[in-house]
Amino acid sequence: MGAGKHGGLSGSNKSSRLIAAVVALVVLVAAGVALAVTADSLGTPQGSDALVEQAPTGLAEIDRSSQGGQDTAPASDAANAQEEEPLPPSPSTAGALHVEGAQLMDQNNQPIQLRGVSTHGLAWFPQFVNKELFQELRTDWGANVVRLALYPADEGGYATGGDRAKLEETLIKGIEYATAADLYVVVDWHTLSDKNPWWNAEDAKALLGRVAERFADNNNVLYEICNEPNGETTWSNVKTYANEIIPVIRAAAPNAVIITGTPNWSQDVAAAAADPLEFDNVMYSLHFYAATHQKDLRDALKKAVQGGLPVFVTEFGICEASGDGKIDYDSADAWVELMDDLDVSYICWNLSNKKESAALISSSSKKTSGFTVEDLSKEGLWLVQTLHAPGFDEEALRLATAPRKDNKAGSAMMVFSEGTLQWTATVSERWEEDGETFFLYDLTADNYSAALEEWTVRIPFSGPVTVTDNWNCEASAKGNVLTLTNTDYNGAVATGGSIADVGFIVKGSSSLAVVED
Repeated sequence: MGAGKHGGLSGSNKSSRLIAAVVALVVLVAAGVALAVTADSLGTPQGSDALVEQAPTGLAEIDRSSQGGQDTAPASDAANAQEEEPLPPSPSTAGALHVEGAQLMDQNNQPIQLRGVSTHGLAWFPQFVNKELFQELRTDWGANVVRLALYPADEGGYATGGDRAKLEETLIKGIEYATAADLYVVVDWHTLSDKNPWWNAEDAKALLGRVAERFADNNNVLYEICNEPNGETTWSNVKTYANEIIPVIRAAAPNAVIITGTPNWSQDVAAAAADPLEFDNVMYSLHFYAATHQKDLRDALKKAVQGGLPVFVTEFGICEASGDGKIDYDSADAWVELMDDLDVSYICWNLSNKKESAALISSSSKKTSGFTVEDLSKEGLWLVQTLHAPGFDEEALRLATAPRKDNKAGSAMMVFSEGTLQWTATVSERWEEDGETFFLYDLTADNYSAALEEWTVRIPFSGPVTVTDNWNCEASAKGNVLTLTNTDYNGAVATGGSIADVGFIVKGSSSLAVVED
């Protein structure tokens, strides 16, 4: 079905609608006199509840059933940004980092918190390691660190048949792009399916040694020597491995901050606290996934840090530990509040468009930079709000995360004007064409208060909206908001009167929907 299918735009049909509207208004004016007293006693109906004020660290009030977000404009468009947040400390201002007690410190001996994102495996999503995106992470997302995840095992892993030259080249470029973007960068030897870091220790020493030598003069490179030791791996295994790897890095970069994983997928920080490494400038990783790991692990983090252990949350997600499944915004916000209180640095997993809950980019987006609100997943929307990302329009983010109304054909919903009319919108039809989804809305309205001479309807959508057709109204779209106004023949509405045969066609993504405002 094409956008021009709706017959209401022809001259004859428009005339018929005009005549019908005039007749209806004459009848309703007469009826309105009798209804005036009743209408006054009824008063103006109230709209649905407004979206709750944004939580300071995330989206505890986000609609839990909404799909991936939409947007209005490119993230880098400063004209669309609201009041800019100051960018966090970076290598150019904070310099080389070091560890004192439980705290990561900058060159001026001031506490510093790193907050940013991790790539997915460099073998699988190398396209997200690019100069433009890393610059956007800094200026638009408000990050000050990026983590480069190099898997030694798994399919295409560095130590399991992967293209070593290509993987190392991607890693090197990632460090260079991060440096150019004024970001700190964590080189992550992503132990996972290999369980015990000793399994690929020789490859780790060789690669990390070369990287440390190449970037020995950089002040922005940190090293994570094993991601998530697991299975039967003990802290003793990890500690002896760290005692082998750390001197290799320190031979070239004697003051580099080095992070080691902890047993049980980097959750057992208590074991490290009981028997810490005997090196300066080392930290210990804790990983969580908010829908799975909750108060008990938060308590473990708090106890470890308050006991003097320097912890870095080098990986977390707001979904289940599988990297997929449900999202728990309340738990995620509680984690961020605790990490902020403790000045614990944190890195969100992951910078990819993989079809999973932990991916920051929507699987429908094919971009590798220039991301907008529309390109972000639920986790991506949560993260940019948590980071107070200066390059994303706050209003677009608010609408993208607001509760959505049903957008299926036949769905009816209430929308409200700024005057005295109460409007009902119905999705009369929807169809796909050239990769876009078209929605045909028909509107009616009832006037429950004083007579009007003109009217305006503001309809907020979850994403950018483009009008392709409209009838018996004037229509204009700006970003996520569609505004309808009366024509010169249907602006007057008596008390108790109504309006019918108003409508429009818009196009957008398949998840485009009217939202609560």
